[in-house]
Amino acid sequence: MKPSIIAVFTSKKLGYKGNPAAVVLTKMPLETQDMQDQAAKLGMPATSFIYLDKEGKSNVRWFAPDAEIELCGHGAAAAGIFMSQYQKQSEITLHYKEGEIKLKVSDDNFGMVMETIPVIKPLSECPLPIKEGLGIPVLAIYETANKHLILTDSESSVKNMNPDFKRLRDSEIFGYAITAAADKVDFVSRTLVPHVGQLEDFATGSSHAMLVPFWANKLGKSEMVSDQLSERGGRFISTILGNKVLLSGEFEIH
Repeated sequence: MKPSIIAVFTSKKLGYKGNPAAVVLTKMPLETQDMQDQAAKLGMPATSFIYLDKEGKSNVRWFAPDAEIELCGHGAAAAGIFMSQYQKQSEITLHYKEGEIKLKVSDDNFGMVMETIPVIKPLSECPLPIKEGLGIPVLAIYETANKHLILTDSESSVKNMNPDFKRLRDSEIFGYAITAAADKVDFVSRTLVPHVGQLEDFATGSSHAMLVPFWANKLGKSEMVSDQLSERGGRFISTILGNKVLLSGEFEIH
């Protein structure tokens, strides 16, 4: 089936283009290398491969052009939107290696429920390559089961940060979400992945699965609005649901 391209966490009002993903529905499970080759040819930040099994379950795997992605929030959102239209259903459940993701889709909005990614521990100090590579104040750095979370001093620092990716690669830490409190929204962030080809992600669901509980605890709020200040921009509406988080936003099908 021809790939569909869907951008999620967009905002027409703000001019945010969100994060695009390709979605491929397959008639049978594909070999890992076949999926990797297709993702490389498509060249999208993520390609979601969906296989409908005999029980009707939507099984999904995600691939960047150069590697498989264990958990891809924006790829899951795109896959859920695609399946909603394909199956003509507003509620979709996606199954992946570590669990399931539930989505509810309307005309141009979606909501996606993911497991939160809690902070495991704060690091006593920020590794020098990261501190120098970011070039902004690092107030704290935290380890999670996914990326690291880095707290900085202001929205301006996040927005104007000009990362030195060569220096960042001197640290073995795979990736991090850099975040700060904001004035017009609750918080802002950017997600850097210096060890893969893309370097910076545009609008990252998996990062928000750890950012939302972090800021909920810090601000004493269960509902928040946040912006990802990447080149394309992303707008997230978030609600804490116990140990899960509801991430909502707009989407566009290209």
